[in-house]
Amino acid sequence: MNLIQCKDVCKSFGEKIALDHVSLDIPKGRIFGLLGPNGAGKTTLIRIINRITIPSGGAILFDGRPITQSDVEKIGYLPEERGLYRKMKVGDQAMYLAQLKGMSAKDASDALKEWFIKFGIQSWWNKKVEELSKGMAQKVQFITTVVHRPSLLILDEPFSGFDPVNAQLIRNEILSLKDSGATIVLSTHNMESVEELCDNIALINKSRLVITGGVNDIRHKYGNSNVELVYTSSTALESVPGLFKVLSDTDDSGRHTAVLSIGEGAGTGDVLRHVISQSLAVNSFKELVPRMNDIFIKLVTEEE
Repeated sequence: MNLIQCKDVCKSFGEKIALDHVSLDIPKGRIFGLLGPNGAGKTTLIRIINRITIPSGGAILFDGRPITQSDVEKIGYLPEERGLYRKMKVGDQAMYLAQLKGMSAKDASDALKEWFIKFGIQSWWNKKVEELSKGMAQKVQFITTVVHRPSLLILDEPFSGFDPVNAQLIRNEILSLKDSGATIVLSTHNMESVEELCDNIALINKSRLVITGGVNDIRHKYGNSNVELVYTSSTALESVPGLFKVLSDTDDSGRHTAVLSIGEGAGTGDVLRHVISQSLAVNSFKELVPRMNDIFIKLVTEEE
């Protein structure tokens, strides 16, 4: 089941095309990575889903029906351009934002205090926002984004401004929110976070959808056919035309670590059988799945 369906979405600002017939599905209860270079159209699509911007063409479906303004209360949106009222007290501002999302004063107060304790910031309630560091303010804004327990969370560069400890705290909370049933759209340039968190992704470049699908499926589809072989031998393994090519082989006192490129039409089983037939002591043999960062660069470069 999909929570969000983008159907042939277009958006133009004058003569500039920001989105060009983009169609993608965001499954319920999954973490969906929205990727692309700066200026690709990601933020425009996010704003359209939030009904901040109206599309020039196409449609957004929310849970199978055209999205309405009342659905926006079910969305938590953390924009990349952070913004809190600097002169307001942290607690007052958090209460104000929670109630904007339809929470009663009591429910907002109870939920916020729970979140403040979880993040260890209960002493900040009466501080003014201008007294907080960037990272401290980021924590407050993350809490105000999730406090009303939205069914859809849209997080634009949520780790920006955090040190490694607090970035891990946010990662853990994102996974916890997913486990509780939330659907999460994660817009980020951090490919490590994509590999660690995302179930599905979409890559947008120059206003058009380049690819969408499961992370593991994409890594296998767009990766190379390389394997890593660790073996023990007094001599190095040699390439076999049509079967595999030895790309590298590091010898550490007879223990070799080799990277092999499998030939077209050959399989990992064929390679392993050949290696064993050479009477080599095989310590490990594994497929080298490419990193999302490499795939991102490859696809964007090919588009350009």
